[in-house]
Amino acid sequence: MNPRLLLTALAATCALVVTPTPATADPHFHEYVALGDSWSADVTVLGIDRTYAPTGCAQSTWNYPKQVAARLHVPVFRDATCGGATTAEMTAPQDVGRVPLLADGVNPAQFDRLTRTTDLVTLGIGGNDVGLGTAVLDCLNQLPAPLGTPCRTRFTGPEGQDLMSQQIAAAKPRITAALAGIRQRSPKATVLVVDYLAGVSADRGCFPTVPILDQDLTWLGARLRELNGMLATAAKESGAEFVDTYRGSVGHDVCEPAGKRWVEGLTPVSTDPPGPAVPFHPNRLGADHQAETVLDTLGG
Repeated sequence: MNPRLLLTALAATCALVVTPTPATADPHFHEYVALGDSWSADVTVLGIDRTYAPTGCAQSTWNYPKQVAARLHVPVFRDATCGGATTAEMTAPQDVGRVPLLADGVNPAQFDRLTRTTDLVTLGIGGNDVGLGTAVLDCLNQLPAPLGTPCRTRFTGPEGQDLMSQQIAAAKPRITAALAGIRQRSPKATVLVVDYLAGVSADRGCFPTVPILDQDLTWLGARLRELNGMLATAAKESGAEFVDTYRGSVGHDVCEPAGKRWVEGLTPVSTDPPGPAVPFHPNRLGADHQAETVLDTLGG
């Protein structure tokens, strides 16, 4: 979600090829466009796919859009997802060439992939708009309670209001505007809004395994649920379908051991697949769950 994490992780880039299993049934959809940020690109250090976007977007070969396209056997597929994207990048290009020799190029405005004949669109966006990824970094704490200062105080306004909650509410018009933009460009498309996995729990922390004070990690988890609720409301009001990846991923957060967690913690190493990983982002298990939930929503 956060471009600083993404660019740091790209320094260890190496290749891994994963071949999706194609579906055998006739396609129900004929032109699928995937839009979104790093949790839709399922950004990776291993297995970066340069087919649809520049290296700096760090799309994985196994991200859920590619899995869905393969399972549905869609003849035309375009994956615009890119690490660090916000709703602004739906209509504006995104420079992803900030690391010489490792990251390259510019990802065109994501909406440029949409056409009048596009009949399936997935949209996973909003986390960067509200600053949730930046908040995770701001909440890193090397000292345990009560020595460590809770980061939540930095997100509390002068009258006690939760500033992150305000940012989530303020982002809703941008989500609905993005959905309106999709509908304008692809009026016949089935549009799915894909939410965020339960990467952090609203009920428990695990300091120092994840060096964020427990009260801060649960606060972040509550704001994540709030963000997903906003996305669900925006989807409903815009006539789009909502894909709830959160509910089925509870119990697979960053505090779980390797092999059970679907989102990696601060340590940039994963077992799924084995090797370096992008912190606080879905691993291959998370991508698999995202793909299955999208397919279930489509009835596929």
